[in-house]
Amino acid sequence: MDDNTVEKLEESLNGYKKEILEVNKGMLEWERDLIFNARTQMGYEIEYDANLQWGCSPTETLLTSVAGCMAIDVFYFLKKMRSDIKSFKIEFTGVRKPDPPQYYKSIDLLIKISGEGITSKKMDRAISLSHDKYCSVYNALRSDIVVTTHYKINED
Repeated sequence: MDDNTVEKLEESLNGYKKEILEVNKGMLEWERDLIFNARTQMGYEIEYDANLQWGCSPTETLLTSVAGCMAIDVFYFLKKMRSDIKSFKIEFTGVRKPDPPQYYKSIDLLIKISGEGITSKKMDRAISLSHDKYCSVYNALRSDIVVTTHYKINED
């Protein structure tokens, strides 16, 4: 990707993520045992269960949030770069510290994508923009977490 193309892409992103909710609110309520129900300000619900029988763990939703934030960014950037995306999936793995606090030591993301006009240069640029500037979730993580992002491009 030449400097002129990169500059045009940067200019086209000027309004990207300008309008955000500066304050996010929600609530979490105990249901029973170690089961809690969270509701976002938009009304979406997430069930948390320490025993993983009736809901997910908070650390699982952290991983899905990292993948979700990166997916939105990378997909959007590739569309701006005139890629025609046919399929997009991120597989993710997180490795946690075994002792409290059991935070993630590493997160590995594998983007599986297919379509036309998707190149390694475009993927590298989209991932870089997400990591370095736009992915709020990624940038909220501990600085000592090793996050690696790989991709596999399948042309249709």
